Amino acid sequence: MKNIFTNGPISPAFIADSIAKHQSKTSIGGHSIFLGQVRADQIDNKSVTGIEYSSYEDMALEKMHQIREAIFSRYSLTCAHIHHSLGLVKTGEICLFVFTSAPHRRAAIDACNELVERIKAELPVWGKELFADESFQWKENQ
Repeated sequence: MKNIFTNGPISPAFIADSIAKHQSKTSIGGHSIFLGQVRADQIDNKSVTGIEYSSYEDMALEKMHQIREAIFSRYSLTCAHIHHSLGLVKTGEICLFVFTSAPHRRAAIDACNELVERIKAELPVWGKELFADESFQWKENQ
């Protein structure tokens, strides 16, 4: 099983390099990319400054493997890459990078959307929203 976790934010350089590596794969006709970014939400008059992500990594990797296999059996994909942050990610930084490729755009787009929804709903990853006043609350996915 591939490790999907990155300590801290996912860098724009890493994302650009991942995209560039696909130029030689000439059977690909479409890519779809989702980037999750930490928002500076206002909650109860407090500003979110970052999210600290944690996970049961072994369980999460097993679940991600199952999700990925289901997506590949449903869509005609060339590849799918998933990267999720652990640890502190400040507002404005990238915490989730999902990148799908396929011979045709519709499969890439639909698979990417389904991957993101399933990651948010099924992966045992938790986010602690950190506030400017040094308090926190556990994030609830919407």
